[in-house]
Amino acid sequence: MSLNNTKHISIITFAAIFLISCNLDNSAKTDSNKYRGWSSYLGGPDRNHYSTLSQITLENVTQLKMAWSYSAPDSGQMQMNPIVVDTILYGVTAALRAVALDAGTGKEIWRFGDTLNLERATSRGMAYWEKNDDKRILFTQGTHLFALNALTGTPISSFGENGKVDLHSGLPSSAKDKFVSSNTPGTVYKDLIVMPIRLSEGRGAAPGDIMAFNVITGQLEWVFHTIPYPGESGNETWEDPESYKSDIVGAANNWAGMALDEETGILYVPTGSAAPDFFGGDRKGSNLYANTLLALNAQTGKLLWHYQFTHHDLWDRDPPAPPNLLTINREGQKIAAVAQVTKQGFVFLFNRATGEPLFDIEEIPVPPSTLEGEKTWATQPFPTKPKPFARQSNLLTDKDLSPYAENKEELLALFNNADKRIYAPPSLDPVLLLPGYDGAAEWGGAAADPEEGILYVNSNEMAWFLQMKKDTLDTNMALGKYTYNKYCIVCHQKDMKGDVASGYPSLIDLKRTHGKEAVALTIKKGKGMMTGFPQIKKAEMNALLQFLYGEEMLKDEINNVVKPIETTYKHTGYKKFLDSNGLPAISPPWGTLHAIDLNSGDYIWSIPFGETMSLKEKGFPQTGSENYGGAIVTENGLLFIGATKDGYFRAFNKKNGKLLWEYKLPAPAFATPAMYEVNGKQFIAIACGGEKLGTEKGNMIIAFSLE
Repeated sequence: MSLNNTKHISIITFAAIFLISCNLDNSAKTDSNKYRGWSSYLGGPDRNHYSTLSQITLENVTQLKMAWSYSAPDSGQMQMNPIVVDTILYGVTAALRAVALDAGTGKEIWRFGDTLNLERATSRGMAYWEKNDDKRILFTQGTHLFALNALTGTPISSFGENGKVDLHSGLPSSAKDKFVSSNTPGTVYKDLIVMPIRLSEGRGAAPGDIMAFNVITGQLEWVFHTIPYPGESGNETWEDPESYKSDIVGAANNWAGMALDEETGILYVPTGSAAPDFFGGDRKGSNLYANTLLALNAQTGKLLWHYQFTHHDLWDRDPPAPPNLLTINREGQKIAAVAQVTKQGFVFLFNRATGEPLFDIEEIPVPPSTLEGEKTWATQPFPTKPKPFARQSNLLTDKDLSPYAENKEELLALFNNADKRIYAPPSLDPVLLLPGYDGAAEWGGAAADPEEGILYVNSNEMAWFLQMKKDTLDTNMALGKYTYNKYCIVCHQKDMKGDVASGYPSLIDLKRTHGKEAVALTIKKGKGMMTGFPQIKKAEMNALLQFLYGEEMLKDEINNVVKPIETTYKHTGYKKFLDSNGLPAISPPWGTLHAIDLNSGDYIWSIPFGETMSLKEKGFPQTGSENYGGAIVTENGLLFIGATKDGYFRAFNKKNGKLLWEYKLPAPAFATPAMYEVNGKQFIAIACGGEKLGTEKGNMIIAFSLE
């Protein structure tokens, strides 16, 4: 371990950790009864995507039929993992409307959401809490955490302000006008809910404090500062000890969700990158507690131990999903472990109580930066086992270019011109990232058999380019163009054409396709993967709209010329490495699925995952495809997963990866399914919203059963 990864276990907490360790050892045996339901995000607080229901088997899975479907009143990305309590299935639509359905028939029971003021973000689900007859659904819509009566869908008026709490309320007052939302369910522990938050990733982002609210009242109960204050452990890892209140630095937030050991009361929280992304000249140091797995006392927020996965992150290499809590076997001894998959394609495995790595981790030197003012960290951690579950850029050769590409000479020139070293720092020249920005693992996370110690993870193999430019401003730049350059240019490019193939739309024809009011709302609140910019002042917004609609002139009073700012560096945009047909420029597989034995660190099987239909129709072998969403795994041998761009829902034999069943959905399911039973019948339900990766939109939740 490096200095930055030493465990944070004080003498005061050592005795408590010892007792927790004993409890962990005693509770290593899986309680199969707790895996028969799906009342929590990803199946349970351990986030293992695991079920012991056994009516659907290896022998009869081919007999699965659609049991029911529900059509939401809106369409688009539905990333949510439903939860099921008693006989009610709860979910969130593409426009962030909460719905309650009869889990056996799909009939709508209630719906919550203002039809005249629909949000256009994404949601991965909701949380449930109950005490006696008080049953609550907790979910977020924009900046607000709502508490709803689980049976009626009406807000609980005694919670916060008329049923909702502003997520800004736990942050410093300096963040009150900054973008804050949440699209991942909070984690409930006793009468607390600990909230993930989504923030801007650019200059001036809000701080990513971990916040726990009282489920009954909405009152803030505790806060953990991920950018430590002076006197707090970790503050010394920032060269500027006042980074916590910087106008430039922020984030280090938990956006991906967290896992909870209910028996020990330990919360495992992976944190995101510090902002701004890609250039860290204003945040020198290793930057604890960004890119870190935190083990916190769930009741108090006290830090027990930590491990940092990426020091001084310049690549947006934050953990993309909650960790998995499972048991492994070492020399006949059961060890309660926590496993974290990463965008880099690594699996880090720790003793759940102490934070000790269960496979050695090496700190390996990485290249220094050539950008003025940047100070890269000298080493990065690499686990010795398991091996990465995705290809690494430094191992690519020109033989790894796609055999299907028609513009190979052009691709070869781009390939040869790019820096392919692992952790090659951002520079004025292109860096090839593989795995790409979204990662090998992504927000769907891994499934796990908690007793056998087997991890199942789907992975993307999409290369992207990373490049920087000097951020200099014309002294005669109007306010609208300045605002565009400040907030929009990274994704939508200087010419406003975006990069449609990489998921960033053109704004050229905005005047014809969208009204100003709708565009202003999207800018303020965000949409899909776009964060909002609520801090934009009225004059800036009006000027930006004039610029976007081709109406801006320097003589306009609204467009006062802005002064130049100090030169820094800016990301040139998110660009996939694609061929002339829009397919990945590297060779297949472009999506993979793996089973990893965490007892030994060895792979059980790895297969291509998904199809590229245009190539399949020509008779080419399976290529795999981009995939977003997770799997679920059953005790009796099955693995179910949607996630792929091709729009299929599939079942595999978890022992060998053999495909057993597939079903063509009405739209791709970029989501994780849920497994449950009603009146003795086993169901598996999944949201099919499509839209991502340029696919068709959908609006359905579909449940399957044997009859």
